Amino acid sequence: MRHLHTRTTRTRVVGALAAALLCAAGLAAPTATASPVAPALDDGLALTPPMGFNNWNSTHCRAEFNESMVKGVADIFVEKGLKDAGYEYVNLDDCWALPSRDANGKLVPDPVRFPSGIKAVADYVHSKGLKFGIYTSAGTKTCNSAGFPGALGHEYSDAQQFADWGVDYLKYDNCNNQGVDAKLRYTTMRDALRATGRPIVYSICEWGQNKPWEWAADVGHLWRTTGDISDTWGSMLAILKKNLPLAPYAGPGRWNDPDMLEVGNGGMTGTEYRSHFSMWAIMAAPLLIGSDLRSASQETFEILGNREVIAVDQDPLGKQGTVISSEGGRWVVAKEMRDGSRAVALFNESGTAQRISTSATAVGLPAADAYTLRDLWQHRSYNTAGTISATVPAHGTVLVRVAADPAWAKNPPAVELGLEGSPFAEAGKPAALTSTVTDLGRTTAQRVSVSLSGPEGWAVKATSPTTSPALPTGRSLRTGWTITAPQGTPTGSYGLTLKASYRSPAGVRVESAVPLTLSVVVPPPSGTSGLGDLPWLSATNGWGPVERNTSNGESAAGDGRPITIGGVVYGKGLGVHAESAVEYYTGGACETVRADVGVDDEKGADGTVAFEIWADGTKSASTGTLTNAMPAQPITADVTGAQIVRLVVSDGGDGIDSDHADWADVRVSC
Repeated sequence: MRHLHTRTTRTRVVGALAAALLCAAGLAAPTATASPVAPALDDGLALTPPMGFNNWNSTHCRAEFNESMVKGVADIFVEKGLKDAGYEYVNLDDCWALPSRDANGKLVPDPVRFPSGIKAVADYVHSKGLKFGIYTSAGTKTCNSAGFPGALGHEYSDAQQFADWGVDYLKYDNCNNQGVDAKLRYTTMRDALRATGRPIVYSICEWGQNKPWEWAADVGHLWRTTGDISDTWGSMLAILKKNLPLAPYAGPGRWNDPDMLEVGNGGMTGTEYRSHFSMWAIMAAPLLIGSDLRSASQETFEILGNREVIAVDQDPLGKQGTVISSEGGRWVVAKEMRDGSRAVALFNESGTAQRISTSATAVGLPAADAYTLRDLWQHRSYNTAGTISATVPAHGTVLVRVAADPAWAKNPPAVELGLEGSPFAEAGKPAALTSTVTDLGRTTAQRVSVSLSGPEGWAVKATSPTTSPALPTGRSLRTGWTITAPQGTPTGSYGLTLKASYRSPAGVRVESAVPLTLSVVVPPPSGTSGLGDLPWLSATNGWGPVERNTSNGESAAGDGRPITIGGVVYGKGLGVHAESAVEYYTGGACETVRADVGVDDEKGADGTVAFEIWADGTKSASTGTLTNAMPAQPITADVTGAQIVRLVVSDGGDGIDSDHADWADVRVSC
């Protein structure tokens, strides 16, 4: 009963937190709640997505995964306020046991990693007011190559052993399953956990292979929808796209699980990690920290501890956000909240800043004169006449909460900043840009001013007025600028900052800023060039880095092999892994891109991919789904006049496992 009481207490804390946040945002707290979706398993567990920690993403099986680390994480949950923010599970992943069971068939904790035993560690976690989780596989062995014992055929004895240790959460993996039907394997463990009499959250980890969202609602509390995440933008993006369409299957006690968080592990930027966290929250995904909190940065704690974003994930209505639009990588995802408001994510998949826009009615809010809009990363409230819009940095997300709130007028008007013109320039040559400051609010923005700044030594000059006495609803201040990178500036992306200042009708001063980029580029050479030898603007990959003139290899840079498709070896090209996108600046000077494409031989019989060539925002050429059994396929695209050529590899519709893809002998003619 103590653990059920802990769950009840946390639900009350989250509810109180949500009410406090609504107050701070100027949103009315609900006076009546919508009827919650009935949990699929009638046990009162996981009524909101589980929150906690799992060691795998940061440690795998390395020696630092041990008793000291686990206890240290529990301490940090308390000391850093993560427990108060809603995180409660401290979970072990693979490698906690010895490779063999004892003479009685029992699992044996590794005495080097866990000298005090698992029960003592669980007791320590419980002493902090937290809960404890453990891992095994629905097979004869776990997923680690060392082959630790799995639970197939031992479900009831293992479940009882976990219960005796004080386990509150079980992650049940999918390796070495001997071909036994997935529903049978996972249902048997469900029954075994029930037989213990202990409340244990049950996490099904069969990687989405058997579409568990269609059958597992009365088996487990959450189910993995994809293969494993890795700490790259491409991996996170591929998993996000796989999980987004599954919104109808989620609800209290039954959650789509797009895998654990990578926030803080170092493979993505702060902007990308905020997008990762924002999108997991709007998808009502479990929030399991995957970084080593003992060495985490302050930025990592600020992202993981953002209580306004957490409140979106933990909303008791239990709705997963649904896609409103996604054209050109400009995603709008909206989530219905219990108080009638909507959480809205404006997510920019692309490598350049994009204006992303929707409206209050489009996301499901009733018609009203105006709305309160709360920015959940800025922690500021505004009023809007109904437009929800922002210029979103590359790979960034603006996350807001919008409500038809009668008290909207006490907030200053929302103002959108934008920058028009080509985000590319050659060193020493001025580039012309135009900034916009637009009043989205129902009230007038007054005493408006705008500024644009670039790196030290760059020349930035306004060519038209930078101030306006007033901007009524829908009106914009447009300012022309020239910006010049010094001669000799290396190619690459450089930061710009667009700032605006204005006052509300009540005289409240508001400062607003958006980070942008301008890329210093060099036009491609005349003639035909191999793209494996030319600099790219940006490159994202589903696993490891994009490799020049070799295959993808594995996760480390430079570990690729000779590009080989259907037994044919190529000396030049790009080795990638779905989901992948590589962008090149062509400056309107090129006509044709061609390549031989296919799945690299290094992954045996696995892998399904599809190739696309984009000229600016238009798809110019594509293949169907290609497999390892197929020889290389030619692809040719007309890119005449395009500023940007984008080489895209998707997963063929079945996830990104083993999707090693080659752009063999890929060339551009200019």
